Amino acid sequence: MSYAVIKTGGKQYRVQQGDVLRVELLDAEEGAAVSFDQVLLVGEGGSITVGAPTVSGATVSATVRKHGRADKIRIVKFRRRKHFKKQQGHRQHFTEVEITGINA
Repeated sequence: MSYAVIKTGGKQYRVQQGDVLRVELLDAEEGAAVSFDQVLLVGEGGSITVGAPTVSGATVSATVRKHGRADKIRIVKFRRRKHFKKQQGHRQHFTEVEITGINA
């Protein structure tokens, strides 16, 4: 089974065909096909191709399943004995994609 390491949204992901992963929000409709061209590594069996910095000509194709927002995280800043307490919440946007193919 071949795998690849792609870079999107400032993060790196190890993917195989059929994987479903959540990446930073992409500008694509649900059901649309997207292509990741920043492929850092491609491996199949015992052979590995490492890019410098990317593997030339390699792409990873995926299908957008849905867009959404992650669970809320709470940010609390507190100073004891100083009458200072600050609370904030945040929900990060994401795009869920399914990997459909790895083209080395």
